[in-house]
Amino acid sequence: MTLTPNLRGALWMLASAVGFTAMTTLIKYLGPGYPAALQTFYRQLAGVIILLPLMARDWRGTFYTTRPGILIFRSSAGVLALILSFYAYQELPLADANALSFTRTLWLVPFAGLILREPIGPLRISAAVIGFLGVLIMLQPGAGGSAGWLGWPQAAALAAALLFALTITGMKVMTRDHSPFTLLVYAAVLGLVFSIPPALFVWRWPSWPDLGLLAAMGVIGTLTQGAYIKGMQAGEAAVMAPIDYTRLVFAVLVGFLLFHEVPRTATLIGAAIVVGSTLFISWREHQVSKRALAPVAQAPE
Repeated sequence: MTLTPNLRGALWMLASAVGFTAMTTLIKYLGPGYPAALQTFYRQLAGVIILLPLMARDWRGTFYTTRPGILIFRSSAGVLALILSFYAYQELPLADANALSFTRTLWLVPFAGLILREPIGPLRISAAVIGFLGVLIMLQPGAGGSAGWLGWPQAAALAAALLFALTITGMKVMTRDHSPFTLLVYAAVLGLVFSIPPALFVWRWPSWPDLGLLAAMGVIGTLTQGAYIKGMQAGEAAVMAPIDYTRLVFAVLVGFLLFHEVPRTATLIGAAIVVGSTLFISWREHQVSKRALAPVAQAPE
């Protein structure tokens, strides 16, 4: 049976959601003994090891760049985002941390206008504002066990989403003259270099079983990223985007079964608003892209 591009993409996206859930489960399970900075180091190390055979095919071509400054910024921001997000997954219920991670799409709206100089219409602005209102619902007083309105884990999750949005914006700039593989390699290699100093501050040698789990976490994280890219390449972005949100469902199930976490009503309501807003933004982007390509598609040969 021949699969349609959207069905192939959907399967890749589903695999990405399952892999992401497995990775975050290991992050939370290992959290008491291995701080976020140390887990980030092992995540980056595993990514570099996996990519080494592919890099060896063409060292010069893989690392060729005309804009090292942006690559360094993307990698440093990406490492900080990983540390903050790992900390959030360790400290928050999995459902809360996943829901807050979706705000990266909301951050992309102002970045698209300020950095990429893309036109931003009232519909996208309204969707972003409504999405952030959903975040406010999730961050009600005492959410996640914090005494105040906004605890450190929630702040870390939001800051990580903002930094990830910056790295995505930088990637959009760099893809104009860099291949996705080159960007992936630089993110892995520079990310490993930048993750070493913070890891040294909390360093401890893992036991052999824990080393296996840390390695598995890193490998799963890299494969998850690859599955996400494959899914977006195979199918239409507007069709693929909703499938990525299945990881929230998986997070609720795993959180309940393994960590005895019961999602709060505020989390579910706020997450629904954030997901709805980001889906609308994704759909709107897809419609704008289709209209931009329509004259080309209709032009006579």
